[in-house]
Amino acid sequence: MINIGIDPIIFRLGPFSLSWHSLFTMVAMLVSIWLTVRLARSQPLVNTISSLAPWAILGGIVGARLVHVVDYWSVYAANPAAIFAVWEGGLALWGGILGGTLAALVYGKLTRTRIAVIADLAAPGLILAQAIGRIGDIINGEHFSTATDLPWGVVYTHPNSPAYGLPPAHPEVAYELLMDLLIFGLLWKLRGRVGRDGNLFLVYLAAYSFGRFLFSFLRLDSNTVFLGLNQAQWISLSVLGIAVPILFLRQRRGTP
Repeated sequence: MINIGIDPIIFRLGPFSLSWHSLFTMVAMLVSIWLTVRLARSQPLVNTISSLAPWAILGGIVGARLVHVVDYWSVYAANPAAIFAVWEGGLALWGGILGGTLAALVYGKLTRTRIAVIADLAAPGLILAQAIGRIGDIINGEHFSTATDLPWGVVYTHPNSPAYGLPPAHPEVAYELLMDLLIFGLLWKLRGRVGRDGNLFLVYLAAYSFGRFLFSFLRLDSNTVFLGLNQAQWISLSVLGIAVPILFLRQRRGTP
């Protein structure tokens, strides 16, 4: 078994604290922006990305918090003020992806920017950022998974870890990290080879949706919504059901 005994909290300052999850989330965002800008090369595109990034990040944070609160509404209904305590944790990855995408689309509509081009440039950086963010999840032990007796089962031994005292479990977020790196490699290989602008971003959405749906069967920290599936799985199926047909139709019509 793998023992992880690191304190999830790096430091505290009054009611605020910095966790490994928060630290790697910030690093992930910076890496995503850096890689997107590096791939852009064109100065006008770099300027557009720099202007768009704050809005996409804000949309991502709002979306991530909103989806998390909806999933755990029974908890937040009893204490509505806790909804705004983002520093205490509670951000849903799917909400971040969808919120950031929606904010980018609105920005593109208002500024008449070709968001599809930027979305393709951003796709590799986004999935790489997700992999980096999972490092913080692995250290903190925030996501509970099914028990296992496999050699790589994880046990959290620090009392501050949410998973402290639980039996050895699958490192599901580590599986996701590896999946994200595989998707990153796929997207890197497919750059410029998937036809119309926006197709690479659709591949990113489809690939992540498929993997997240499967790995979520190992997760125990999400509420069952319907037919034994949790919120993340229903979102994954919805995104998969939209992205794949659009990608298929676009490929059939060819590159304009």
